[in-house]
Amino acid sequence: MDQLTTTWCAVLHDDNGKVIMAATKRIEASWDAVMAEVAAARYGLQVARRCGFDKVWLEGDALSVVKAVQMDQGGVLQFLCSTPSDVPGIAEKAREDVIQQRDELDTQDNNNNEVNNNNEGENVSSSPTTQTNEVTPSIKKRKGGWLCAFIILANQALATLAFFGVGVNLVLFLTRVLRQDNASAANNVSIWTGTVYLFSLVGAFLSDSYWGRFLTCTVFQLILLMGLVLLSISSWIFLLKPRGCGDGKLECHETSIVGEIIFYISIYMVALGYGGHQPTCATFGADQFDDSDPKGESSKAAFFCYFYFALNCGSLFSNTVLVYFEDNGSWTFGFWVSTASAVLGVVLFVAGSPRYRFIKAHGNPLPRVAQVFVAAYRKWNVQRARPNELYEVEGSESAIKGSRKIVHSDHFRFLDKAATLTQQDNLGPKNPWRICTVTQVEEAKCVLKLLPLWLCTIIYSVIFTQMASLFVEQGDVMNTKIGKFHIPAASMSIFDIVSVLICTGVYRHILVPVLGRLLKNPKGLSELQRMGVGLLIGMLAMLAAGITEIARLKSVVPNERSSTLSVLWQIPQYVLVGASEVFMYVGQLEFFNGQAPDGIKSFGSSLCMASMSFGNYVSSLLVHMVMIFTARGDNPGWIPENLNHGHIENFYFLIAGLTIIDFIIYSLFAQWYKPVNFLETSHKSEVETKFDGDVVEDEVITRRA
Repeated sequence: MDQLTTTWCAVLHDDNGKVIMAATKRIEASWDAVMAEVAAARYGLQVARRCGFDKVWLEGDALSVVKAVQMDQGGVLQFLCSTPSDVPGIAEKAREDVIQQRDELDTQDNNNNEVNNNNEGENVSSSPTTQTNEVTPSIKKRKGGWLCAFIILANQALATLAFFGVGVNLVLFLTRVLRQDNASAANNVSIWTGTVYLFSLVGAFLSDSYWGRFLTCTVFQLILLMGLVLLSISSWIFLLKPRGCGDGKLECHETSIVGEIIFYISIYMVALGYGGHQPTCATFGADQFDDSDPKGESSKAAFFCYFYFALNCGSLFSNTVLVYFEDNGSWTFGFWVSTASAVLGVVLFVAGSPRYRFIKAHGNPLPRVAQVFVAAYRKWNVQRARPNELYEVEGSESAIKGSRKIVHSDHFRFLDKAATLTQQDNLGPKNPWRICTVTQVEEAKCVLKLLPLWLCTIIYSVIFTQMASLFVEQGDVMNTKIGKFHIPAASMSIFDIVSVLICTGVYRHILVPVLGRLLKNPKGLSELQRMGVGLLIGMLAMLAAGITEIARLKSVVPNERSSTLSVLWQIPQYVLVGASEVFMYVGQLEFFNGQAPDGIKSFGSSLCMASMSFGNYVSSLLVHMVMIFTARGDNPGWIPENLNHGHIENFYFLIAGLTIIDFIIYSLFAQWYKPVNFLETSHKSEVETKFDGDVVEDEVITRRA
């Protein structure tokens, strides 16, 4: 653009970045920068219409223009879709809309600069690269979307069915088939379940660093499948003798050492396969939506809610049909059904690969985080630079390939020394163990900020663990008959699943709209608020379980193993746990995935499962400590072999008390936490080319095959 002419250009490309057409136009008039940008957008839409495209993605490097379109500013939209004869009448209104957006953005930038300038600290010798909201065109991926998400949700449901076909009744398999006592069986289940979720960190690491989401999901599903096959064969050949034993009536023979070794290898293969698959699957499903546009961002939030819904749909079959067969001695049949489900899940997952949206691995994050701490330590005596003088690479892309830049935050400011430039840093090639970018430093800060909140979720996982151990043992010594129909104790978890399914729908379609209007938050409650609510409801579940146990002990028949109290008294505690899951675990998935930097997204999702892992280990530790302090002399302790002689209600109340303390600590950290702030690398708005204007003369058009 000079004093007498204005020139603009438009480029059309497909979803793979291949150029379809490029066109330029020049007019004999001098337009200011604002109107030149708006006119260039209009010209691009006209070219697209002429080429036969009815719907396109508009991308540009003027944030104020794109924001005006995204905010549905009337003048801009009218101008973009106008005919040549309409232009003079509405051009000025479009110009005012864009200037309004530009002024709002400038105000935000000025506020940020004022905050930054108030921070203390000067660098020794610097050559700063100031962060700016630069934007570059990026390609809208047409692959992915809800079809791919539904395939991944179905895959998760099938994998969960296969996993819980083993896990939901494992404590009874250990007591009835391997002939372990109640405390040992509960501890072994807690350790195994904890290992399942600990393996999620392995899957997340491989996914983020080397393999990518798709390959990681596929490999770990195959490991899950092999573990199920080995378990089915070993139980049939070595463990279940005589046939039909393990139903609570027919006692199994003493198992061989070889049989037990193969059994434990198989169930820990199942643990590795499912643990490595689940968090990566959740992140891979979220990858199917482009969160650079509002629709994709809202779809991603909905996906996490439906992901937990699908997980519980899968476990519903395991907790009803499979549990019934296994409880009646058909253990091998149940394991083979789980195997068939895993096979179907792998086939379905691989079949959707042509349509998936893939995100490449970002490299090993461990050296990146370590470099920040090493660089900060080496510059411990260097004065910290001001935020706007910290080192960052130029351009819109960060030094971490494929990751967005992260805005500087005030937490853990001692780490800013890792991004403070010195004379030595400016002399030659930059040593990553001496100088790190702001984004790299913020990635390390993010891990530190998430850690205390994650630690506070472990106590809740202790609550969740009781469903697979003490809840089942408690139900097994209650009246499990309704008329002539026998209800397996493990089947009571169906009330947890139904509670999750109902509460998910109620929260998503009722509470979110209502709370959104009341709290002025489109999500209803924030993720951190939901997690806090989940903690409180979980505490109520422990109180309900303790009250049920008190009532059960009062109904014990002398010299009888079971109480006359109906197992249906356990419904409140299962329902409350299910309701708490909707708030806690769905909130965790959204929070940790959303707050994790791009280079460690799977790690963010795995934190939810890692919390379950440590919850199981803490539960096992609590059981051991309780038995050490309560089982003395002739006192059998709180959790003895015969629960009628114990007091597991005291154990439930202990967990409830720990949860209250944990909630107070969690609330303090939730108030302290400040969300991570990403610099977006693209600003796009979807526009339908519903205009009748023609492309005028004086244009140069080029095509590329």
